[in-house]
Parts: sequence; structure tokens; C-alpha cells
Amino acid sequence: MLPDQWSAFRASVLLACVIICSNVLCPVGAFLYNNRYSGDQVFRITPSEDDQVQELKRILGHYEVDLWQPNSAALICPNITVDVHVRRNDTRALHTHLKQERIDYRVFISNLQKQIEKQTGQRSSRKRRSESQYDYEVYHSLEEIQSWMFEMNRTHSDLVNMFSVGKSYEGRALYVLQIGKRSRHQKKAVWIDCGVHAREWIGPAFCQWFVKEAINSYQYDSVTRRLLNQLNFYIMPVFNVDGYQFSWTTDRFWRKTRSKNHKFHCRGVDANRNWKVKWCEEGASSHPCDDTYCGPFPESEPEVKAVAKFLRKHKKRVKAYISIHAYAQMLLYPYSYKYASIPNFSCVESAAQSAVTALYSAYGVRYRYGPASTTLYVSSGSSIDWAYRNGIPYAFAFELRDTGYFGFLLPESLISPTCTETMRAVKAIASGLLKKCETDKDRFPYI
Repeated sequence: MLPDQWSAFRASVLLACVIICSNVLCPVGAFLYNNRYSGDQVFRITPSEDDQVQELKRILGHYEVDLWQPNSAALICPNITVDVHVRRNDTRALHTHLKQERIDYRVFISNLQKQIEKQTGQRSSRKRRSESQYDYEVYHSLEEIQSWMFEMNRTHSDLVNMFSVGKSYEGRALYVLQIGKRSRHQKKAVWIDCGVHAREWIGPAFCQWFVKEAINSYQYDSVTRRLLNQLNFYIMPVFNVDGYQFSWTTDRFWRKTRSKNHKFHCRGVDANRNWKVKWCEEGASSHPCDDTYCGPFPESEPEVKAVAKFLRKHKKRVKAYISIHAYAQMLLYPYSYKYASIPNFSCVESAAQSAVTALYSAYGVRYRYGPASTTLYVSSGSSIDWAYRNGIPYAFAFELRDTGYFGFLLPESLISPTCTETMRAVKAIASGLLKKCETDKDRFPYI
């Protein structure tokens, strides 16, 4: 065999090997995270009294831990469940400390790496060449989600319009899909964003599911057809594009954006603590290295600023704001930053009740609902408070499945039931916008 022929032969063999290897069934987490979470554990801790709360905060301060729930040590209270991700080198010492202080706990994820691999399943390839081949029951990369958005815009131009509201810190486009039948008249609108916190992958999965279901059922489902004829839905599948990409490729449990703080050599801001209403007060942190860091000033993050600008521009039409998060199985509405009832409480409470009832009808999954401050905890700078204060009368935050058994690692097998039930809830909220609910406008001039 001549040298040129031999080189060509070697190249073809190498190419064949690459193709074969790329299609071998391999757990996504195994090669994405290089076993970095092997041996890490997630503890569920329940302090029963104030002394135990203070002792638990002191203990956790000695370790490099990742609080899953609540997301700040300041929010730990008696009889409140604390889910905390602990590095493998610290698990034994934490066991010892908790036993010594007689603080109730259990380990519900004993090897985090294995749980990550279970979450993503045995998928050979996540790229799809067309919308008809797109798998809505797996988690997708940012590139795949955005390619899918372009495809939906191309193939369903009668119902879909794609546009960008700006760019992220790292220069990625912030894409939104407008779903609804085109009309000469100005229609009411619903805003839905997903993926505000990078590690909450079920959020972007739901936003894609919502678009798919709305389009596919338009022809045969009268409720869907009525909603799309009378309303526009602005769907933002990935709000925090930089953070989502980082969680997909580098750190599965990354929460924040990816903006840089040079002084502290820390990166990122909690995009749901960066809004102007009561910015950086209770439930948020002013330290850049904390997960709940509120940022150097309100709307400092280009993602938050871009969405806020869009919503301000269209606030006369946008009647509902819905932000999708995980996990806790809750439906929350304002206020987040204080213990007080909103002026149109009865209307919003009724909408929330209808939503959780519709959700329950799918698989019998129960959601708690109520003001965020009393149902979850007090937190400042949240998007639902901002949306409500800026004239959007119905502002909700969903905390999707589950209540902690899987936490942020909800398996792909649960994407379909979670999205199916949440779809019912969102449709219930949207249907309520087509009815009148009397509100005291003197007390609430924003409506």
C-alpha cells in the first residue's frame, strides 16, 4: 500500500471509530462531569429548636457545602427541612457532628455521581435534525434548545414568532418564542420564563413541552385553540443561558449567572434576587461568593435588564407573569419580601387554587400554594414581586417536582408527568385571564 493510500486508510478508520464511539450508549453525566461528584452525599437535616438551628449553621460554616433547600443558611429555622450537598471528604465528619448535637438527619442521596447518571439516562445522542424527531422526554443542551426554537419558528410560522430581547453577559442571544394566532387586534399576553437558576433543568424542559403541546393540540383541543386565539404567550425556555450552559458542561449544580466580580474572584448573580423591588434585603446576600448574591445593583445582570425592559414596554398587555423553578411542589405568588396580602388577593388566590386543582387532576400530585413569604420564606429582589409591582396583576412562581427525593436531579422518566400536570395548571391560570375578577382599583392602581 502506498503512503498516500495508507494515510487515507488510517483517516477513514479513525473517522469510523469516532462515529461508533459517539453513538455508544453512555451516561451523559459520566463524561460531562468526570466523576467529580463521586462519593458526594446529600443530607436531609431537620433542626427541632433554635439552639439546634444555631448549632447547625455553625457546623455547616466549617465545610464547603451547597445548600439545596433553603438556598441560604440565614433561612434555616426550627422544623424546616434542610437539604445540603456535602463533598465526599466532609461526609464522615458531618455525620459525627450531627450525631453529637442530636440533630435529626438522614442521607437521601448516598452517591451523587450515580444519581446524576441515573437522571440523564442511557441516551446515545441528544441532537435532532428536525422538530418531528425532537425528544421532549430528555434534557437538552442550550445549543439543541435554541436550534429547536429556530425549527419551531420555521415550521409553525402561523402560530410562532421568534425574537431576541437582548444578549447575556457572555454574548449569547436571549431568545423568546411568541405563541398565539396572529391578530390585527392587541391581545392580552402571558409571560413564562424557565431556567432562571441554571441547575433547575426541569424548567427548560417544561417550556419546550408547553410550546409543543400548545401547537400540537391547537387543531383538536377547544381550550387550547381559544387560549391561542385570544392570548399571546411569550415563552423564554432558558432565561439564564450562560449559567445553564455552565451547568450542562462543567458544574451540574451551578445556580447563578456567569457575570464576573473581579474584586472577590467570584462569578455570577442569583438572577431571581436581582430585581428592583426591595433589592438585596432579607433572603438575599450581598457577598458575591454566595448562591443568593443579589448583584452589585438592581438589574445589574444583562439577562434581568433585558427581560425587565421588555416587560415594561408591554406591561399594558402582559396580564400574567409565570416563572418556572424547582423543587418543592409549590405555587407561589406575591409578596415574597414581606408578610402582607396583595390588594387583589382574592383573584390571585382563586387562580392559584384552580391551577393546583387542575394539576392534581393529572396524577394526584399535591402542590401547596400561597404567598411566597409565608408558604416558602421571605426573600427580596424576586421577579414575581417586581412583575406585580410593575402592573402585572397575576404573578406566579412554580416550584416543580419533587419534594426532595431527587431534588435538582429529577430523572428524565419524570419529565413527561411533571410537564403534563404543570401544563394543566398553566392553562387554568391562562383561562382565568379571559374572565373578569373584580378588584379594588383604588387600592391597586397598577391594574
